[in-house]
Amino acid sequence: MTELSDAVQADRALKDKHRAMWALGDYPSVASRLISDLGPLLVRECAVGRGDRVLDIAAGSGNVAIPAAEAGADVVASDLTPDLLEVGRHLASVRGVELEWCEADAEALPFADGEFDTVMSCVGIMFAPHHAAAASEMLRVCRSGGTIGLINWTPQGFIGQMFAAMKPYAPPPPPGAQPPPLWGDEEHVHELLGDAVTDVETSRRTVRVARFGQPEEFRAFFKACYGPTIAVYRFIGDDPERVAALDADLDALVRANSANGVMEWEYLLLTAHRT
Repeated sequence: MTELSDAVQADRALKDKHRAMWALGDYPSVASRLISDLGPLLVRECAVGRGDRVLDIAAGSGNVAIPAAEAGADVVASDLTPDLLEVGRHLASVRGVELEWCEADAEALPFADGEFDTVMSCVGIMFAPHHAAAASEMLRVCRSGGTIGLINWTPQGFIGQMFAAMKPYAPPPPPGAQPPPLWGDEEHVHELLGDAVTDVETSRRTVRVARFGQPEEFRAFFKACYGPTIAVYRFIGDDPERVAALDADLDALVRANSANGVMEWEYLLLTAHRT
């Protein structure tokens, strides 16, 4: 009983840490200014239509959930961080659509088995620390024959490289936690989904980002707006030499991936049907 209690407490502490991290900065600005096209794309690829019951896991401020509601679906947007859901509620109201906003852990969803026709996530579920648990929950709440749709950053793409660049400066991950960009690796995702899905289609694509003329502009934006980057800089904040080294590493990464101020960020698009 003590071991179980300790494990539960450790998981709660980890989720509290993740919740706080994504409340840092201004992630809705990242979603709206840099990757706003990805949400509508995933809605189209999943063929979401009127009357469909749809779940968006790790929905953030609704980059996928709101377009799905605009397509006529009955949508639940779930996320661990209530601050992001509050922004999403406002954005949905401005756009004149209604949907349900639910604080929920991707690894322990508060929904019934087979409740949804479509279960989607756009660069969201990949940040749940225990991949198998999150995948199991995603599959559980999707009905037989329903659609699974995912967009995740690849390890080889720019965001995957950025996480690799930040790793030496970040605190060590908790036991059992896996790197988020693994969700962008075809083999890893196939292992997670196994024979619970059929008709699996994957493709590597890129989203064009042309907002940063200089590496310093990118770094300043992500240090102000992106929770994981803010958290790493806070961890090394009392060590000026390490801060300067991370600054240099991120600037070099942007230069290596930029042509005339334009970057192409690679992601993996996956669609499948629940068996």
